[in-house]
This record gives sequence, C-alpha cells and structure tokens, in this order.
Amino acid sequence: MFPFRIMNQQNVEKLLDMKQVIELVERAYSLKAQKEAALFPMVFHEFSPGKADMDIKSGHLMGADIFGLKLVSWFGDNPSKQLPPLTGFVLVLDSQTGVPIGMMGGEAITLMRTGAAGGIGAKYLARKESEHLLIVGTGHLAPYQIMSTLMLMEHIKKVTVYNHQSLEKATSFCSSLSAKLKEKFLSPYRENQMLFEEYASRIEQVEFVATDQIQKATGEADIIITATPSRQPIIQKEWVRPGTHFSCVGADMAGKQEIDERIFASARVFVDDVAQAVQVGETEIPIKKGIIEKDNILAEIGSVILGTTTGRLSDDDITIFDSTGIALQDLITADYILKQAEAKGIGIVANL
Repeated sequence: MFPFRIMNQQNVEKLLDMKQVIELVERAYSLKAQKEAALFPMVFHEFSPGKADMDIKSGHLMGADIFGLKLVSWFGDNPSKQLPPLTGFVLVLDSQTGVPIGMMGGEAITLMRTGAAGGIGAKYLARKESEHLLIVGTGHLAPYQIMSTLMLMEHIKKVTVYNHQSLEKATSFCSSLSAKLKEKFLSPYRENQMLFEEYASRIEQVEFVATDQIQKATGEADIIITATPSRQPIIQKEWVRPGTHFSCVGADMAGKQEIDERIFASARVFVDDVAQAVQVGETEIPIKKGIIEKDNILAEIGSVILGTTTGRLSDDDITIFDSTGIALQDLITADYILKQAEAKGIGIVANL
C-alpha cells in the first residue's frame, strides 16, 4: 500500500498563488526547452457530436520526476441535471516508481496556469514600457490574465476590456474588477504585509475601462490578450499598430480563431508547443490558409525564457504568443499543490 492524496477544489484554491504559479509555468516551459519534459499525444473523443466530449492532455517532466494527465469532459446537457457542464481532474504520478502521488479537481489549476501563461507571453515578448493592456473576453479566464500581466508588466496603467457580444457585460465586469482582483488573488499574501500592499497598490493604480470600440482599442493597445471561444477573428490586421504584442489563449481546439490570420504574415510567432499550436491553436488557421508555414514559428516560449532565442528584435515588431495550454503546466502546478498539502496536512489521504 502507498498513500494517495485527494484534493477538493476548495483546498486547491487555498494553496494556489499567482506569483508562484507564474514561476512554476516558466519552469515547465524551460524544462521542455531543455528536453527535460515531454508531451504525450492528445486524446480526444466525442460521445455525442456537439453535445458531449472529453480530452486528455498528458506528459512527463523528467526534471521534476513526475508524469501524469489532465482529463476534461464537457457534457452540454448537464445543467438540466443540476450538474456542471465542464468537469476535470489532474492526476500526478512519480516517474521514478510509477506510483500515483495524488489527484485533484482541474478547474482552479487550469484557470491559474492559463492566466500565468498570458502574462508570461507579455513579459518576454511585449515592449517593457508597455502601458495599455486590452483584454478581449470577460469570461472566467479574464481576471487571471489581467492579474498575471499586472504582476509581470510594471508600467501597465490602463486595462481596456472588450466583450464582442455586449458592452453591458464589459461594463459590469470592469465595475467590480478592482475588488474582484484583490479578493481572488491577494489572500495568499496577507501574512506578507509588504507584498500584499504592493499588489493592492498595483491594482489601485490601474484604470479599468470597458469599450465597444474594438478597432480603436486595438490601435491604442500595447498588449492584447484574447481569451474567448471565438471561431472567427475578432481583431483585424488593419487595426494593429507596430509594436503590439498578442497573447492568444482562447484557441485550444481545431477551428477556433480570435485574430485575423493575416497578422501572422508580418509577426514574430512563438508558441507553447509547436505540434499542438499547429493542430488546435491560433496558428492552425494561418498555416491551413498558407499565410505562414510551420517553419515560420520561431520557437517555443521556453527557448525565449532561457535566452536561446531572441523574442522581440525592435520596438516595431508585432509579436504573437500562441498559448494552447499544455499538460506540463497542470502537472507542475498540481505537484506543487500536493507538496504544500502534505506539509500542511490538507486533503484526504487514501492507501491504495
């Protein structure tokens, strides 16, 4: 028999810390670039086309001695059964022994590591003096994208928010955003008064503005993060000014698209995983339409983090980070959570 720790969503959320997750995701990207981590082929299955499906993302972090998977299922009729439509879990195993270490719900980890990724893209590819962030989308991911970017880009003074369906939704989102960011992300720092006050002050210094003028907002933004389920471009090439950085995080399935594929023709393109980006990421459509070829992807982001590949060459470069979301982010974060839980005696331990 061996101990196996099970964590519910509430306990996972207690142990998540955006600053720490940013560091973990950077490490996962770096390990991949150093050939100390690898992804396994994705598994996707539709139980009922357009109504129910599941996917499995998995991988091995040799540099962290773990492997595992994240399974996510979507059953569209679940709300009528008083069940959530989207459910998932992360399973972590010891790669020295093959023994399972623990498992937990996948939603909180997914939101946090996806938010971290968008900010990391800006950190390494945007102009350092960037002041204006445009967020396209007001769903669950949006606050995470904003918080990570504010933590990593110290000159951001204005965040413009766009919902392509409703100005009212964007306005409502912005009205409570400052309070929501403090409530959702600052509790881990209450014991560190200096850090807590630093991040609270950072949030208070930023102007949050809703817009329904996406063309104008695109032309004014230094950094644009797209986090929607869109299947057609929301941002057109003609609106984009030189020097803009894009972190595209919404496209994680074949056919999804958030920005005009023509933007790729004159951009420096980076991804989290080349194979996945080509298959299901924002990069899929421009390659299928012949705008660019796979070889036009300059590097995976881990190579930029390590300094092996140069990200931005000039202030006029348009840069794109296609963040499809990879299992390595989930696994390294889940492993951290399990270690913290063990040290603090949190979760249920079963003997398997």
